[in-house]
Amino acid sequence: MSKTLTDIAKQLSTPIAIKKKVREEKGGIPPKEVEEVKPVPKVQLIYAFNGTGKTRLSREFKKLIAPKVDDESVDATSTRQKILYYNAFTEDLFYWDNDLEGDSEPKLKIQPNTYIDWLFSLLKDLGQDGNIVKYFQHYTNDKLTPSFSADLTEVTFSFKRGDSESENSETLKISKGEESNFIWSVFYTLLDQVITILNVADSTDRETNQFDQLEYVFIDDPVSSLDENHLIQLAIDLAKLIKSSQSNLKFVITTHNPLFYNVMYNEFSRAQKYILRKSESTATTYELIQQDYDSPFSYHLYLKNELLAAANSGDIHKYHFNFLRNVLEKTSTFLGYNEWGQLLPAVEGSDAAGKANPYARIINLYNHDKHSADEIKEVNEDHKRVFKFLVSELDKIYKGNRQY
Repeated sequence: MSKTLTDIAKQLSTPIAIKKKVREEKGGIPPKEVEEVKPVPKVQLIYAFNGTGKTRLSREFKKLIAPKVDDESVDATSTRQKILYYNAFTEDLFYWDNDLEGDSEPKLKIQPNTYIDWLFSLLKDLGQDGNIVKYFQHYTNDKLTPSFSADLTEVTFSFKRGDSESENSETLKISKGEESNFIWSVFYTLLDQVITILNVADSTDRETNQFDQLEYVFIDDPVSSLDENHLIQLAIDLAKLIKSSQSNLKFVITTHNPLFYNVMYNEFSRAQKYILRKSESTATTYELIQQDYDSPFSYHLYLKNELLAAANSGDIHKYHFNFLRNVLEKTSTFLGYNEWGQLLPAVEGSDAAGKANPYARIINLYNHDKHSADEIKEVNEDHKRVFKFLVSELDKIYKGNRQY
């Protein structure tokens, strides 16, 4: 059933009342209906394609858990008392001063606001600024060292030389992926402290009472720029940290990365797993599909089902051709072909690798628009017919190779 993101946020945060029939032990007495409340799961894991609405969902969830005080402002203290969240807006709090005049000392600046001021002040008070460096180096390079300014408003990066002449090399601008890893390391350090502190059962014995009212942690896509090895390590580390939590803290994790999703899926046997997708009926509603089976989903099979659904409904968009190429690439690799075009139906005049195949040209047309003048806004009817034909042929390949 289609829902708004607000409805889905409510679903994720509301205990479910289940009616069930209970039979008395004595014979002859008809069963009576009782209501059992199923609590919100400790971990809820959601997979969705990029652009589906994961970040918007995190915002709706935050507004639901810590609503606005009035029409003008948000009670920041109330928000962080009830929910911690990591999403694209978290990354937006960091930006570069590239030192265009001197070209010698680029700095990663930290946008001042109540949340970020509180976060860094807290981490410094808890003596955790060194752990940010440790976690960052764990996922990047143990020589690449961030250095905070005294007022915690900017960060510079350099490589440790390890010699007596100089502790660090000149400052440098790190890559976008390394920058994302650094920002995640800040949040992960905070999360580590939150869980450790809340694991102390008696609140009077805790190092700080700032987290006593915390209910949720919402994490949206922490893996956007990691290679596969570090991605798997991050997923395992995050799962281990969450499983160490002994309090009533609950976690919602969203991702577009199938590998991260599958690792987390395997790590949390009792977590509630979902797939979030846009509704086909309207542009502003969504479907949250519960996964009830015991094994993680196979991404290529999920894409194939998406292709079949689009072909059957006729609601075909540019991105469906991207899905089609993705599945063709995975299938050709599995079956031992050198080129995915070799899986396409043969057309007279095309080469053995399928590169000159007109079907391949149509698929690439919607995948690689090189110039704005060539960009195609809609899928024309002839190409929709080609899409339906190719999806039916792809389905035959799958049915002929059941082991895939």
